[in-house]
Amino acid sequence: MSAEILIVAGEASADLHAARALLALQALLPGVKAFGVGGPALRAAGLEALYPAEEISVMGLVEVLPRLPRILAILNGVARAAETRRPVVALLVDLPDFNLRLAARLKKLGIKVVYYISPTIWAWRPGRAFTIAKVVDRMLCILPFEPEAYRGSGVNARFVGHPFAERPLPAPPPTYRQALGLPLDRTIIGLVPGSRPGEIGRLLPPMLDAAERLRAKHPDALFVLPVAPTLDRALLAHHLAAHPGLEVRLVDGRTEEVVGASDGALVKSGTSALEAGLMHRPMVVTYKVSGLTYVIGKLLVKVAHYSLVNLLVGREVVRELIQGAATGPRLAAELERVMADGPARTEQLAGLLEVRARLGEPGAPERVAQQLVEVIAT
Repeated sequence: MSAEILIVAGEASADLHAARALLALQALLPGVKAFGVGGPALRAAGLEALYPAEEISVMGLVEVLPRLPRILAILNGVARAAETRRPVVALLVDLPDFNLRLAARLKKLGIKVVYYISPTIWAWRPGRAFTIAKVVDRMLCILPFEPEAYRGSGVNARFVGHPFAERPLPAPPPTYRQALGLPLDRTIIGLVPGSRPGEIGRLLPPMLDAAERLRAKHPDALFVLPVAPTLDRALLAHHLAAHPGLEVRLVDGRTEEVVGASDGALVKSGTSALEAGLMHRPMVVTYKVSGLTYVIGKLLVKVAHYSLVNLLVGREVVRELIQGAATGPRLAAELERVMADGPARTEQLAGLLEVRARLGEPGAPERVAQQLVEVIAT
């Protein structure tokens, strides 16, 4: 097959999930080509990247404003490319503020749209479901409760399973320590501040403050920080320079292994928290946005929990320290509480065992590829 598909994926996790789906599609339709927006994983899978994912990966209502002209330019550029190249289908992955606008443009061009990783309409802006029905041919959900949120909206929503469901059960910590070249006899603490520059600016300082406090109780502590492939390491240098006494080891990607090697981890809310939760290690979840974004979000978002780990299980398995609560002292105290032998640690680890069962069966990339084939054939 010599036809082309359009793929648009933003942050590191979406890039990885889309890349796996593209590889699965190539197995079903040999010769299929892909162009669009993606990161290193998609490019390695064969995507012709018209624009890098890093340029559209921005979080927060306020944070996006300075980047808006460039983001709109990319949106227009992708739409023009689609009009010229006429892909047989578009696979739009997450990034709803960008991708739903692009979907509307594509539908006007008569291009079929498959949306992978649903917007969180179950948390906020449920009315978007009716907008989605007008511009998306098929919605592929990765959380089991999401299709129900679309009931009555006209959206063809299907649960394809979570991409993390295919991950093996975690090995003992020494396995990951050896793989990463980390010492076997020291306290290892993972720091996972995210993959976006804004997340680094807001989350890394309190995490490093917490690390100073944890080192006071664990003088042998080594802190390990996975660096997403879409992130410039130079962004970390300023923050790390403010803590010269801390021993922080940077690792290219490999968040899963970093958490697996750890005695405990501080993890930003989102995909990273779910990835960390599946490693069955003591952890604390945190997140910060700008003050204005948080105030607006509080008015709009209606969920009992922020973390995907807690949402899947339906209760607070991991402590969530959000916004003003995301301070060095709080982060350190909460992580110390679940790292220490005792009821808090036992209860959290038992809850984390429940998470994997909620993700569906392995094989999500192959199911996404099959859905694309079905849509192409219609």
